[in-house]
Amino acid sequence: MTRCSWCGDDPLYVRYHDEEWGTPVHDERTHFEFLLLETQQAGLSWRTILGKREAYRSAFANFDPERVARYSEKDIERLLLDPGLIRNRRKLEAAVTNARTFLAIQDQHGSFDDWIWHFTGGRPITNHWQTLSEIPARTELSDLISSEMRRAGFSFVGSVTIYAHLQAIGIVNDHLVSCFRHGQIAGL
Repeated sequence: MTRCSWCGDDPLYVRYHDEEWGTPVHDERTHFEFLLLETQQAGLSWRTILGKREAYRSAFANFDPERVARYSEKDIERLLLDPGLIRNRRKLEAAVTNARTFLAIQDQHGSFDDWIWHFTGGRPITNHWQTLSEIPARTELSDLISSEMRRAGFSFVGSVTIYAHLQAIGIVNDHLVSCFRHGQIAGL
């Protein structure tokens, strides 16, 4: 079975690649989970964040944006002491700010899912990359969505972070054409 080479043989990476990365997401909690994790990842490896995913799940109320939106300064102080998290105050505060903004997007647009998918008319973009070096770090689409997210009030949502987010939630299928997941996801 041929996979994208970036996942190597690390069981955590392989499972993420085979079961999640690039699969179109339409569940609100999963959207919030990936957004929270992507923003925590900024400047770090995705493998680091995947290794801390369960700690984030516990610390952030199973990725419930309504509960996270109510976090206070006292909660931030508690999170800063959690060795299972990236203990960066700005990123932890951004998680709370982003939960509030996520809820505002839901209120304004019916759901975050409707809002994020409207940028592509509700359809995934299927790329046909032959090599990892062809895959961009950002695109005009990620520039646009990043700009709109910052305007709405989100933090830590630069274009590179948002492109990684679009890949994760399946708006962009960047599996290599040689990867078994490319065709599976393209057929969804």
